[in-house]
Formats: sequence, structure tokens, C-alpha cells
Amino acid sequence: MSYSSQVSFTINGESRVLDVDNRTTLLDALREHLHLTGTKKGCDHGQCGACTVIIDGRRVNSCLTLAVMHEGDAITTIEGLGKPGDLHPMQAAFVKHDGFQCGYCTPGQICSSVAVLEEIKANIPSHVTADLTAATTVTEVEIRERMSGNLCRCGAYSNIVEAIVEAAGTRA
Repeated sequence: MSYSSQVSFTINGESRVLDVDNRTTLLDALREHLHLTGTKKGCDHGQCGACTVIIDGRRVNSCLTLAVMHEGDAITTIEGLGKPGDLHPMQAAFVKHDGFQCGYCTPGQICSSVAVLEEIKANIPSHVTADLTAATTVTEVEIRERMSGNLCRCGAYSNIVEAIVEAAGTRA
């Protein structure tokens, strides 16, 4: 009886096929099998957001999902957003606004914030969206609510919000 499966998905624009134990989390597949160590293992319980990746445009805590559940999915990790010398606008904004201190949570914060702006653009409401019939806008209140699943032990929250606002191209 086999307890492993082959899974194929696109990681950072590249097709990948892995043979993994069926119990392997996406986080462990990324870190241990594909050596994409930018995605961090923080709490391993979905409470801190350090492992956030973007799957088919949505943010997901990779520690809470199995690799085999993502057959055919497009997955973006921090390594797929930008490179030194060619940073993603969100990465550049985090650097400019000092949106990190120790940096451990930063990959998850950045992946989550990129997806947050896409949620707002798609007019997906949050718990603090005041008018569900109006276009959702980028405000500090919206950003803080949507990013509440990403924790920073250093407390760089105000700088993170400033970075997201700048990357959105607006002022809240």
C-alpha cells in the first residue's frame, strides 16, 4: 500500500512534480523538497502567518494545507515575487518603510499584503468594510483587519501598513 503521491503544480512560474508522503504539508514540500526556504515555519498551527504563500491569487497558510491538495495549482512564494535588483513593488515598499525588524515574518507579510491588495481590487469585503455596495478602498483600517492573521513579534505594524499603502499607490 502506497502512502505517497505524485503532485504537480506551478511554483513561481515553473512547473514542478514531486513525490511526497500524503501527509506532507505544502510548507514542508516547499522548504524540504524544493529548497524554497523564504517561506518560514513559525507556529506550524496557522496562527502567525509566517508561512503565507499565494495560491491561485489567494493567500494561504502553507502549514495548514497538504501538498497533494494543490495538484495543478499556481503557487507563488516570496522567491517568486522579485529578486535583488528587481524587487516587487511591495518588497521595495517594505524596504523603504522599514517594514521589518528581525525579518522572520517578512516573507509571509509580503505575500499576504500582495494578495490583500488583490482582494481589495476585486472588491472583496472584510469585517470592517463599511458599505458592502460601494467599492472597497485601501485604508489603514482595511489593511490592519486584512493583515491581522500575520503576526510580527517585533511590532513593525505601523511601518508595514505604510508600506502596503504606498504599494497600493494611495494614501490612506
